Amino acid sequence: TGGLRQWGWIAAAAVVVAAVVTTLVVVGPWNGGQPDGARTPSARSVAERKSAAEAFPGGLARQPTAVNQAGLRERQARADGDTQTAEQIAVIADQPIATWLTNTSRSETRSTIRSVVATAKERGGTPVFVLYSIPDRDCGSYSKGGTEDDAYLPWVRSAVRAMAGSHAVVLVEPDSIAQIQNCERLRDERLPLLRKAVDALTGHGLTVYLDGGNENRVPTATMADWLRQAGIDEVQGFFTNVSNFYRVDQERAYADELADAVGGDPHFVIDVSRNGQGWRGTWCNPEGAGLGQEPHVTGGSTRLDALLWVKTPGLSDGTCNGGPAAGQWWESYALALVEHRKRD
Repeated sequence: TGGLRQWGWIAAAAVVVAAVVTTLVVVGPWNGGQPDGARTPSARSVAERKSAAEAFPGGLARQPTAVNQAGLRERQARADGDTQTAEQIAVIADQPIATWLTNTSRSETRSTIRSVVATAKERGGTPVFVLYSIPDRDCGSYSKGGTEDDAYLPWVRSAVRAMAGSHAVVLVEPDSIAQIQNCERLRDERLPLLRKAVDALTGHGLTVYLDGGNENRVPTATMADWLRQAGIDEVQGFFTNVSNFYRVDQERAYADELADAVGGDPHFVIDVSRNGQGWRGTWCNPEGAGLGQEPHVTGGSTRLDALLWVKTPGLSDGTCNGGPAAGQWWESYALALVEHRKRD
């Protein structure tokens, strides 16, 4: 009987050990939901995500005069005595809008950052920057450009030095990940480059989000894998709908699905600058588009941290549907966005 009892304890212990081993295989270490051997590094711990209030201390900061493109046009209209136009443009200019960093000059980029950071500090809000200078930007399309291959990481590090300690929010390279889907030549080099950029951005008191694309663009499982490869384990999360027109409820459902697929509970922000009338059939200067709801930080009860105006309303998407070059002020389009804005 003693021998049987001993073998019984051994068998029970074996079951416990097997259960522990199974648990370790299933849940640890975090590998972005991927099996061992997948391309995502498996030994990295997931960054602790901030609350919305921690990510955007003091709320959203407005831009300084020198970089507020709608504000510059508003002041010009007032100087010309065109009060009606000025009042319409002010609907855009008075909102907190993200500042895009597109100049490949490191000194000019640092100057812009310092101006925005100083204004934000004076007013007690959080500045939002968009890094938009990755090599082969926009895959040679309307917004083509960016730094040379060997200049990008030095450019990022230079920008980080100017932002360090500012508690700024940084949106890293819109389209940089989603565009891999239809630009094959980006596939091998883009994600490792973004991971290096993420490494440069972390540890400086910044809140960083990566490109999450938008609904109906990249299969969710594919996008989740690419985000893991790009370093989402190190940052706050991802952004969606930048320079696009999908409604908040649609994008939020997509973003929640993507966050679940990524694993590790990443947070997200959504661009609502021009989605007041929803999807209009094209991403490039669609007719009938309107301003979305006013940008704001959420109460923090979900993974949605903020609704932002990332794209500057009134700047062209490119030479499509009668627009000027990408990034140029297009006044008739700006006025139409105001006319068709979301009002509830």
